[in-house]
Amino acid sequence: MACPYFIPTEKFLEGAWPHRSRLPLGDGWRGLCTASADQQLVPTDDQLRDCCNLGYARQCRRIPDPHRFDAVRFSVVRDREQRVHICYVLEASYRPGTHGMLEYDAASRCWTAPHPDPRIQTMAACYLQAYLERRQSGFADATSPQNPA
Repeated sequence: MACPYFIPTEKFLEGAWPHRSRLPLGDGWRGLCTASADQQLVPTDDQLRDCCNLGYARQCRRIPDPHRFDAVRFSVVRDREQRVHICYVLEASYRPGTHGMLEYDAASRCWTAPHPDPRIQTMAACYLQAYLERRQSGFADATSPQNPA
């Protein structure tokens, strides 16, 4: 799960994750913390590794109180005919909360069903980018639900 207050901006290539493709956003990312309504902060490398890319927001001392969600998950549920469908789930207290589907049209290179929150949409775009890079390089599992045999 990634922190819902995190806005990824670039890949965090120096991150020492053993299985980068298993990270919630499909890879490690650098970015900005938007938990404070006043300012965007640049997290440290440790915060990026332990919280922003891999953790519940409520573990972070910056999380606003009250807050609606602690984490966000993404999953490609369908990749067929130039359309990629991504399921998202926003969690609160380790329970699913808001959820829905996003859709990307690879032929026109645009989102036909984006998320209304720009932070969540940016995370979805990063997740999609990592997924498409894996798929293009042949690392996507050919028997997964995203790529039915």
